[in-house]
This record gives sequence, structure tokens and C-alpha cells, in this order.
Amino acid sequence: MALSNIKKLSIGLLSLSLLVGVATLVEYGALLKTPLPAVSTTESVSFEVEEVAAGLEVPWSMVWTGNDRMLIAERPGRIRVFENGVLRNQPLHTFTDVATGGEEGLMSLAVSPSYQDDRSVYAALVYESTGKLFLKVVRLLDSAERLVVDGVVIDGIPAARFHAGSRIAFGPDGKLYITTGDATNRADAQNIALLVGKTLRLNPDGSIPADNPYPLSPVWSSGHRNAQGITWDERTGEQYQSEHGPSVFDGPAGGDEINLVVRGGNYGWPLVSHGETKEGTLAPIQMFTPAEAPGSLMSYSGDVFPEYNGNLFFGALKGEGLVRLVLSPDTADHIVSVEKLPGIVFGRIRDVAQGPDGFIYFTTSNRDGRGEPATADDRILRLVPRL
Repeated sequence: MALSNIKKLSIGLLSLSLLVGVATLVEYGALLKTPLPAVSTTESVSFEVEEVAAGLEVPWSMVWTGNDRMLIAERPGRIRVFENGVLRNQPLHTFTDVATGGEEGLMSLAVSPSYQDDRSVYAALVYESTGKLFLKVVRLLDSAERLVVDGVVIDGIPAARFHAGSRIAFGPDGKLYITTGDATNRADAQNIALLVGKTLRLNPDGSIPADNPYPLSPVWSSGHRNAQGITWDERTGEQYQSEHGPSVFDGPAGGDEINLVVRGGNYGWPLVSHGETKEGTLAPIQMFTPAEAPGSLMSYSGDVFPEYNGNLFFGALKGEGLVRLVLSPDTADHIVSVEKLPGIVFGRIRDVAQGPDGFIYFTTSNRDGRGEPATADDRILRLVPRL
């Protein structure tokens, strides 16, 4: 991406006993007016924060179709393109049937593993029909100048204004994975015949893989409340998910989870939460109380930050920051340490992703009705090594 089109941001740093550096709390608007070095350090990792794009509206997801071309999903239904350092004003596609009354809307994007041949991009969105909300995943064809819906991969998944999920991603096996929320009907997360509160696994054409755990069912795992992050450790192939814990109305506050997700696993909701155990269910490998509200999950595998290789990262909405989790090198179900990266004071953070350049990109979510937006929000920012 053209560095001349990327604005370096300012953060004044002060020292804390537990962190090498953390940003002072300044008004977001001032960040754009008083450029100072945005430098933070964790375990000898020194980075700067750069602004990539501004003026977005709740950017839920970002994916790359090439080294210099990023697609961005805005929750109101627009797919934007950032190409060669420029955010185009005109969307590549706008979904006119998207519902945005609460947390739902156009959510996740995924690029086909065979994109160079089939030019396919996948999108998850919630829409309204006959007074009810449903989640669907569609496939679009990318002609460079526009995206055209080419078919529906899966449809009719019950959704709601809250707990609609949904994160989609292709796994190392080439299958499409879809996280679904419980749509505020808690008990349905335990019903294998229903698609809410689950992880779904499909072939790219929407057909059901023969090796799924339940015959003729897209269900891969169950007992999820509202997972919005999914990733794989490139070294081991293990799948991890981040999941929102209860919000008082459906259980004690907190209890956000990081789960190691396996074929046919039951992750307990609503039978257990907050690290409780029950026979037949799998406990999280990490829990957060008070809540951080993880809106994403990424396993870093780049060379730019070798100290972060194999670490998990998620964007914290309620916790307002980037959280790093260090996995044990000996076992996939143990987290050695957790830290919130210093210097990330941009409000609510949703998506986090590794770019083709190896930098760590993240999005703000301050225009989602729960944040305090700055003049330039919402934004895409990235961590780059300090020179």
C-alpha cells in the first residue's frame, strides 16, 4: 500500500509498572491535529500505529484479494475497496436487503481459496422476511469494478437484533466455516437440529461435507452463545474462536471465551459459562471477566513481527483495545500469557487481521451506537515496526 496515503497517528506515552508504554488519554480529534510518534513496546516489540483509511461506518470485516487491494464490509450493507492506498468513494456492492436494527447487518467477508481462478468473495448478512430476521451467506463474483451476487450458499438461519454472529472464514481444509449466534434463544444452542449457536462447515458451493460430525448437517460444533472470531494456527491447523459471554439478561456479566474448537465439540452454552464444567462439554482455554467483548480473532504468522508469530489477537469492543494471547508451544489448549497492547486508545476495536505485508490491521467500531466516535471514525489502522 502506498505509504504516502497512510497517516501516522499520535499517541503520547507514559510508563506503567506492568507495561513498557501506554498512550495518554487524549481526545480522538486531537490525534489528527497533533502528530507525535505513536510508539509502543511489548516484550521488545516496538511498533507505530498508522491510519490506513478513515470515514467508514462500522467496518465489520476486512479481507485482501491481492497485495494492494482490500475489501471492507460496512455494517449498513456496503462493501468498500481500498486499493493502492486509496479508499474508493463508490462501494463495489451495496446490499439493499440488509437489516441493521441492532448488532446485525452486513458482517463478515471471506475470499475464496481459489480466488485467482473463480474470483469469488463470500459475505454474511442479516435480512428481514415476514417480520423475522435471518442470516444468510452469499457468494459474489468480483469483476474488479463491482461485485455481483452469484448465488446463496446458505440461508434461513434464525437471527436477531442481538447474538446474530457471524464470522465466516475458509479453513486450511478449504471448507467454509460460519459462526452463528444463539439469536437470544439460549436453549437452541444445544439443539443439533437447529443452526443457531453453532459453527457450521460447508463446501464452497454450499453442499455439506461428507466428514461433518452429524450426517447431512452443516453443524461442526455446538453450544456457542455468540462467537464473532475464528482463526487457525498455521503451524498446527488448530481452530480457535472468540465468543461473547453473558450480558446480565442471560447470565452474570463477563465470561468471554477463547475456545479451541474441534469436530463435534459442545462448548456448553447455556448449560455452563464462566469456566464452569459439565460432562459432555468443553471448557474455554481462556476466559475474561470483566468482559472485553471480543469482536474478532487472528493468529499471527508473519515475519514482520517475529516475536508475535503464533500469537492470537482479538479486537476488544467493550474493553477498547487489542488483546494478545500467547499459546503454549507444547499444547494447543493452554495460553501462557495475556496482555492488552499498550498505546491502542482508539475506542472500540472490532476486526483484526494480518495483511499481505505482514502488518497487523484493525478497525474501530465507534459508530455502532455504543462508542464515542471521533471526527475521522470509523477507521482502519495498522501496527508497523518502529524504524
